[in-house]
Amino acid sequence: MASGTKLIVVATLALIGVALAGVAGAQDADAEDSIELIDPHVFRACADPRNLPFSNEAGEGFENKIAELFAGELGKSAAYAFYPSATGFIRNTLNAHRCDVVLGIAQGDDLVQPTNPYYRTSYAAAYRTGGPLEGLDSLSDPRLMTAKIGIVAGTPPATYLAENGLLGRIKSYPLGVDTRYDSSTHDMMDDLDRGEIDVALLWGPIAGYYALKAKTATTVAPLLKEHDGPQMVYRIVMGVRHSDQNWKRALNKLISENQSKIQAILRSFGVPLLDESDKPITP
Repeated sequence: MASGTKLIVVATLALIGVALAGVAGAQDADAEDSIELIDPHVFRACADPRNLPFSNEAGEGFENKIAELFAGELGKSAAYAFYPSATGFIRNTLNAHRCDVVLGIAQGDDLVQPTNPYYRTSYAAAYRTGGPLEGLDSLSDPRLMTAKIGIVAGTPPATYLAENGLLGRIKSYPLGVDTRYDSSTHDMMDDLDRGEIDVALLWGPIAGYYALKAKTATTVAPLLKEHDGPQMVYRIVMGVRHSDQNWKRALNKLISENQSKIQAILRSFGVPLLDESDKPITP
């Protein structure tokens, strides 16, 4: 992925090394000393306090781990401004200058200025490995006509279920919940593990995380064959304030230079990673 503005320095051989070092040092200094940052010595992220696998107050989510990775690369400490993932999250965290970066933003959200993407993933189907739905990777699979289907109301897979005449087969879980007290996706994956539903349709990173914790072996299959409705595959970026160009460039550089470490963190949480051709990214 691109890491920021490329610099072309024209100089004599004797001066080229000095010129490059000087320009790079000035860029880093600008990023570190940006007046937009609350504290230039702290990597301060905006995060949900109870929203695993993404983040929590104990620092156990993969966004916590990526924030700590970046803080270490910059020689900073990591800190958080916590607020539930709900209406007003950006307004009450990033735009209130309580923190400097939001991790886990879908590319195209204009509430923030996006960095370059740091991973790509999709909605997915989770089902018991070796069970009657083994190999399912499409919402047009005829086996769904007799399956019990878990779905979070209002999410993109629900539209495809309606188009395929499957609404009579669903168990619906609420979309708008206070993550401090409830988790619809956790409840859905628990129901799958207990056999109360046959398949769970949900955001891939959440499906992958809970599949790792399931008592019964669980397959997570990215849903990549649905094209005539809502978007199912997303690039994920970090978000900064619209005015903060230097900080965005610094984050883009970190994303570019730490791709293997970022992917290792994501894989350890079961996140299904996709390349730009929708092929799974494996170690």
